[in-house]
This record gives sequence, structure tokens and C-alpha cells, in this order.
Amino acid sequence: MTQVSDVGSLAARTAVSDPAGDAAGQQVSDRRSVRLVARGLVALTKPRIVELLLVTTVPAMVLAERGVPGIRVLLVTLAGGSLAAGCANTLNCFLDRDIDAVMARTSRRPLVARSGSAAGIVRPGEALAFGAVLGVAATLLLGLLVNWLAAVLADSAIVFYVLVYTIALKRRTASNIVIGGAAGCFPVLVGWAAIRGTVGWPALVLFAVVFLWTPPHFWALAMKFKDDYAAAGVPMLPVVAPPAVVARKIVVYSWLMVASTLALAVYSGPVYGCCAAALGGWFLVEAHRLRAGVAAGGQVAPMRLFHLSIAYLTLLFAAVAVTALLPWHAW
Repeated sequence: MTQVSDVGSLAARTAVSDPAGDAAGQQVSDRRSVRLVARGLVALTKPRIVELLLVTTVPAMVLAERGVPGIRVLLVTLAGGSLAAGCANTLNCFLDRDIDAVMARTSRRPLVARSGSAAGIVRPGEALAFGAVLGVAATLLLGLLVNWLAAVLADSAIVFYVLVYTIALKRRTASNIVIGGAAGCFPVLVGWAAIRGTVGWPALVLFAVVFLWTPPHFWALAMKFKDDYAAAGVPMLPVVAPPAVVARKIVVYSWLMVASTLALAVYSGPVYGCCAAALGGWFLVEAHRLRAGVAAGGQVAPMRLFHLSIAYLTLLFAAVAVTALLPWHAW
């Protein structure tokens, strides 16, 4: 106890004897806090997911234009889409902060309390306000500088992701990602609407592609982190169904996804069709490999399919964009 008192007294004497140093230290701490909060707010938008959504937006715009879109509409649409996706992701983090604290994969998100702290880097109120500002900014930017259909579609994505997926489905049903995953499909509609002012059937086909891609992509991730979701009480399919059932559903959705990509060849032409068939074959081989591994009871590596699915979607939409620029794009 004497040692503790001595240390405390020394600290008190030091603080009194060097007020200028203490004030300088406080200023440094304040600057660091502002920086951390800013970084935390950006992290809440899930930038990597935003990037993936933009990967689908640009090709949809190129396909709608049958060429390179004007730089102004392209940049504004991408900015508005990024703000809308950031809004949805931020509100998702705000609503899911309780289960994020339980899951090892998400335990370091900015809203989760750190060791020795009662709160995270970002306070819930700050996150809610930030998400609201992003949503309003996205709506006004797209509505005033592109068109209001694009703005309404972007807002629909936010509403679907927050209300339908996060609030209504995620904690209640194993079909959460099947239905809720539709939120991630809206960027192709936004991109098409930004160019045409309408929603054409090729955009709906692209919507279907992303919709059918989402379950295999996310279920592969959920297979890896099944225990995390179980601990948080989230009924992802790998939590409530045997691995064999999950693998079979992944294969089924993979086949449906590839079929939908080939349907677009009617509009995009034979070069695109060949690219889609080759990429689809690659994806199906990996999906069947996962199912075979589960059936054999051996070591299963679902993250291999997860990472491949990201590369697949990126390359597929690159093919959509590139073949739309070719002079022989149509049959």
C-alpha cells in the first residue's frame, strides 16, 4: 500500500509541477481521438464491400450506354452509390453492434467496446448520425445530378438492407441472406437507370446474377465462421443445417447463377457468352469440389470458394463491360 501511495503522490506532484506538459499531452490525445473517430466512421462503411458494389455498377452503365459513359454521370453515380452503400453498412453496424461484440470476426469493429473501455472508438449516436448524413447526401447527389429513379433505387437498397435483412431476417431465419442479399443487387439497377432513366431487362438479368451469386458467396464464409454465428444466435444456414445440405444448396444456386449469366448473352453477344461459360465452369468446378469434400468427410476449405467468388464476379462484370465496347457485341 505504501508503494502505491508513493506512486500516486509522485504522479500528483508531477502533474502539478508540469501543467504545460500535461496540456500539450491532452492536445495530442484530442487530435489522436479525432483521427481515430474519423477512421472508425470510414471503417463502418465497409469500404471493401463498397468497392465490390462499384464493380457491378460500372459495367451496368457501360452496357446501358453501349460505350463509355460520360465522365460526369459516371463519377456522380459512383459517388452517390458509394454514399448509399456506406449509409447501409453504417446503419447495419449500428444495429448489429451487440452481436458484433460476440463474434470474433467482427469484434474489432469501431462500435464494439475495447478492453478497459465502456464503449468503442465510435459512439452509437455518432454512427447513427453519420449513416443518416450519408443517406441524405446520396439521395440528393443522385436525384439532383443524375435522375430521381437512380436515387430511389439507391434508397431502396438502403431500406432493404437495413429493414428487411438486418432487422427483419438476419436473426430470425436461415433464409436471411437469400432474401436479404437482394440489397446488394440494386447497384446494377442504379447504374442502368443513371444512363437510361429506366430499368431494362438486361439490368434485371444482372440483378438476378448477383442475387443468385450471393448465397454461395456468403454461405462459404458462414461455413468458416459457423461457431461465431452460433455464439451470436444468428441462424445462418451452416449453423442450422448439416454441411451436406449447405454444400448441396451452394451447388444448386451456383448452377442457377451460371444459367442466368448465359441468358445475358442474348443481349451482350457471343464473345460475352463464351466468357460467361468459361467463368461459370470455373465456379461450378469449385462448388462441386466443396460438395465432394463435405461428402467425403475430409478437410473442407470453404474460404477457397469465398475468395474465388469475389474474383469470379469481378471478372464476369469486366467481361460485361469489355464486350459491350466491341463493335460486334450483339448477335
